[in-house]
This record gives sequence, C-alpha cells and structure tokens, in this order.
Amino acid sequence: MEFWAHWLWLIPFPPLAAAGALALTSRRRRRRAAVLAVGAMGASAALAFGAFASAAAHWGERAAVGFPWLQFGSRAFYLGWVLDPLSAAMTLMVAVVGLAIFIYSLGYMAEDENFVRFFCFLSLFAAAMLGLVIANSLLLLFICWELVGLTSYLLIGFWYQRPAAAAAAKKAFITTRVGDLGFLLGLVWLANESGSLLFYNGGRGCLEPQTVALLGARGAGIGGLSAAAAIGLLLFCGAVGKSGQLPLHVWLPDAMEGPTPVSALIHAATMVAAGVFLMARVYPLFGSEGASLVPHAMVWVGALTALCGALIAVAQTDIKRILAYSTISQLGYMFLGLGAGGVAVGMFHLTTHAFFKALLFLGAGSVIHACHGEQDIRRMGGVGRFAKVTFAAYAVGAMALAGVPVLFAGFWSKDAILHAAHHWRPSSLPFWLGVSGAVLTAFYMTRQLAYVFFGTYRGEGEPHESPPVMTRPLVFLALMAVFLGFVGTPALDAFGGFLSGERPRFELGALWEGGALQTMGLSTLAVALGFGLGWLLYGGARAAALGAMDPLERLWPGGYRALQNRLYVDEFYGVTVIWAQEAFSKLCAWMDEWIWGGLVAAWSAAAVAFAWLSRLIEEYAINAGFDAGCGGLRRGGRRAASFQDGKLQHYLRGIGVGFAVLALFLLWGR
Repeated sequence: MEFWAHWLWLIPFPPLAAAGALALTSRRRRRRAAVLAVGAMGASAALAFGAFASAAAHWGERAAVGFPWLQFGSRAFYLGWVLDPLSAAMTLMVAVVGLAIFIYSLGYMAEDENFVRFFCFLSLFAAAMLGLVIANSLLLLFICWELVGLTSYLLIGFWYQRPAAAAAAKKAFITTRVGDLGFLLGLVWLANESGSLLFYNGGRGCLEPQTVALLGARGAGIGGLSAAAAIGLLLFCGAVGKSGQLPLHVWLPDAMEGPTPVSALIHAATMVAAGVFLMARVYPLFGSEGASLVPHAMVWVGALTALCGALIAVAQTDIKRILAYSTISQLGYMFLGLGAGGVAVGMFHLTTHAFFKALLFLGAGSVIHACHGEQDIRRMGGVGRFAKVTFAAYAVGAMALAGVPVLFAGFWSKDAILHAAHHWRPSSLPFWLGVSGAVLTAFYMTRQLAYVFFGTYRGEGEPHESPPVMTRPLVFLALMAVFLGFVGTPALDAFGGFLSGERPRFELGALWEGGALQTMGLSTLAVALGFGLGWLLYGGARAAALGAMDPLERLWPGGYRALQNRLYVDEFYGVTVIWAQEAFSKLCAWMDEWIWGGLVAAWSAAAVAFAWLSRLIEEYAINAGFDAGCGGLRRGGRRAASFQDGKLQHYLRGIGVGFAVLALFLLWGR
C-alpha cells in the first residue's frame, strides 16, 4: 500500500499530460487527439483500479504522503496525497465513469470542428478531479477544486458563439465563486488554528484526533460556536456552491448549454460530486464536541434541496434540464445522508448516482442525436421504436434513479439515506421531505419516459439509433446501475464496511433490524405512487396525445407555471441580489465620475492655476526684476567701460578736467 501511496500522483498525470499535448495539437489531428485523450483516461482508470485493489487488500488501512511546497520563514505549506478507502473508491469511480464519457464523446463530438480543443479541456477537467480526490492536503484539494471550476467554465461555454452558452458559463463561474469564498476563509482559518493543512501527518494532521479535539474545544468567538463548527460551516459554503444546493443551485441547470458529455461529466461523477466528497473528507472535524451544527445544516439544506429540485423537474420540458434538476435533488439526498447517517451513507449514493446519472445524461445525448438535435421533450415521442438500445439503457437509468426495488442500485442507496433520516433524532421532517422527493422522482421520470419514448413521434425527420461508440458505454453504465447496489445492502454492506474498515458479513437478519424493512416498504410505496400518478397522467393512450399542453398544466395551471419558471428563484435574485449589485455598480460609477473624478478634476484645476500663477510671478516679477537689474548693470558697465576706451586724448582731457576741478576746489577752499 505504501508503494501505491507514493505513486498515487500518477493517476491524474496521464490526462494532465494529454491536456498539455492537445493544447499544442493542430485541430486537424482529430484521430491523434482521440487516441491521446482516451488512452490517457484509460491509463488513469487502470492505475485507479490498481490503487483500489491495494486499498482493498489492506482493508481499513491508510497511507499518506506529504511534502513542503512553499516556505515562508519558519512556516511551510505542504501538499500530498492519501490512499485510503474513501480516496480509492472515489478515484476508481471518477476514472471509470470518466472513461465511459470519453469514449462516448468520440461519437457525440465527431462532427464538431473544435474536436481537439474539446478533448483538451475534458482531459484537464478529469486530471483536476482526480487530483482533488487523492489530495492529502486541503490546499492541494482547493487548487484542484479551482481548476475544476475553471475547466467547467471552459466546457460549459465550449460553444461560446451561442449567447446562452457564454452566459451559462459566466453564471456557473460566478455563482460557485460565492461558495468558494467561504471555502477559502475556512481553509485560512483551519491553517491558522491547526498549523497544518495536511489531513493525515503522523498524528499532527488537521483531521487527526488530537487536532480535532483542540479545534472542538477552542471557541470561534461567534455565537458560542467552536472553531471546528465555524470552519466546517465555511467549508460547507464551498460545498453548497459546487454541488448546487439551495440557495446556490441556480447555475447548475444552465450548465446544460454545454455539450451533453460535459453535462454527464459535471453532473454525474465529478464537479457536483466534489462538494459531497469535500464534506465526507473533512467529516472527522464534525465528530468533535460542539461541531454537530454542521451535520444538522447538511440535513436541512439537503432535504429542502431534494424536494425543491424534484418539484421543479416535474414541469421542465428540456430533456437535459429535467436531469439537471434531478441532479440537484439527488445531491440533496447525498447531503441528507451525510448529515443523518455519516460518510458511508452519503458516499454510497454518490457512487451509485454517478453511474446511473451518467447513463441518463449520455442516454439523453443519444436521444438528442437520434432526434436531430432536438432537446424539447414535447417534440419527441415514440423514440423507443427507433432507438431500442438507447431506450432500454435509459429505462434502466430511470428506474435506478427512481429507486425501483431490489434490482436497481438507486433503491439501496436511496433507502439507506431514508433509513438514516428516519432515525435522525432532532426531527422527522427531513425524512418526510425525502419521501416526498422520492414520489416526485418517480413521477417526473415516468413523465419524461412517456414524452420521449412512448406515443408517436412529434418532431421533424425520423429518429435513428446512435452509433455503437455511443451505445456501448450506455450498456456498460446500465449494467453498473443494476449490480452496483448489491455492495451496499443492509444484509451485506460491503461498501460501508470498506469505508469504515470493518469486514462485511452477510446477515440476512439485518433486513429486519432497526426498521430497515419498514423503510423499504414505505420507499416502495412512494415509488409506486409516483409511477402510478405519472402513468395516470402521461401513460397508455394518453402518450399518443401528448403535445404542447402538459396534462399537469391543465390540472394545475398556476402551480405548473411556477414550477416551469423554477419557482422564480432566478427572478428573485434578479430583483434583489443582481439589482443591488447593479445599483451598487452604478453608484460606484457615479461616485467615480462625479465625486472622485470631481476631486481629481478640482486638484488638477488647482494645480493648473498654481502653475499659471507661478508662471506669472516668474515671468513678470522675478524674471522682470532680474532682467531690469541685469539691464542697469549692463548700462553701468558700458558707461564705466567708456572711460577705459584706450584713446590718449580722452585720458588727457580727463586729466585736464581733473586738474581744473582740483584747482577750483583748492581756490574755493581758501
């Protein structure tokens, strides 16, 4: 394990090197770019599998590496990487899902003129995410975190010639920076309090028991919070922004303006999962006394986001935007699971969600490809008859997302969250919010399936199946969406045991312990209710009559419009935050022009006036007086010089006059 820990940096290196090489590659070298990008991601996946196998062979152990990066006097900043069950599982998931998306992109982006640039950005994105999950330093994690933000900006705005794509990229970048400011403040505070940003460092790391106890006992000076709680809340702000939680969720649906593989990569295993992973990584901080406020915040924010995202998804008509709000909702479930049940519960849903949501986004891309670029589900219909592989894979993803019992991974991971929420002592409301979200999830996925795959085709042209390079990754992801859930069942919780270091044992009786079976039954009823309501409104014969007017809109026009307009959150921000920012900008511009500019102009005028006064004094007083004095001196000199002209007769005349004057003086004196 020590060997793999020291060479763990090799996992993000191939896509990083590929990104550098592709940046220097001509756009005409498409085949070379494809081989380089996919080959690099395949190499990372192979290395990630090796690291995972090493972690599994050393069950429950951890190996960490740290080294000084920058030195400021006696203070050094350290970077490093860690191989433990959490980083091993996350690295393998990111690499495998990323590889499937890279392969799929070969077909989806085949006709794009900027094919090489796309894979350059995609490779840099993958490298940053892989670096993030292996980091043993909060500083290195933050560096990779910001690289993920940069590359997501480049990928969301990849088709920058479209105004909507450029606006979406800016919106994502700016909104996530709001959360990242909290992250940065928490990072600086943690470095100041603990003296280290290494997570594990032989007992001196910031997540190790001695440091955590110190942070829990030290006050933050804010409302009785401990330093651990205050730092945790600041880090949670970063997670809220990156993972699209209320109230910073508004950027994530607009990120659909990027190419579909980008949507799959951002919304499945990478960028949005980074916030959940961050909180899972620093979870030991919340075990200290006085830091329980952070898990409570995660529970409430997660539960409200899960319900809100599912509600808005019910009334969306863009196939990718429905999945985007679904992602917001599922990320809410992950935070609910983290806060109520711990790391294993939240991370299990993150892992299963990565596969079935990647499947759904790539399936949506296949549908868009089949429908000649159409994304409005009202202009689809009957696609299942023309694209059978896409339909079968998409249906598997939809059932996994909805949590259809037993066979699908989403059932086991979602139920673990609901079970933890059911036993959360402070309140039962988050549990019922989660159950309501489960009903809505089944409902909006039934609606989407009916609009897209059932009934008659309502678009232009004729749908067709996607090429094998796009459908084969769908089949692989569909298999994972089915079988992955069995590693986290209550009877054999291998995933939770792997993260906690406990050897799993098969215990069928665990299904009847702690109310697990009752939670499963309630969850099954919620899914059945959602599917039933969805089929009642959209299924059967009604699928053939679906068109511009949604059946739910007929039944509930006011509510439907509110949900269709995303509960007017963007409009609320427009008349509050954005209006205030614009007003403040205008005030700053006015002050700059009339106050500061006026002061500068006044000082400038005063300086000019003083310069003119100085010039007048110099020219008409000093220079004039000096010139007059010099003129008098010159005239005096000329007169004096006239007595020294060298002419003898003048000298004799002068002597004669002198004698005459002397004689007169003497005679007069007598």
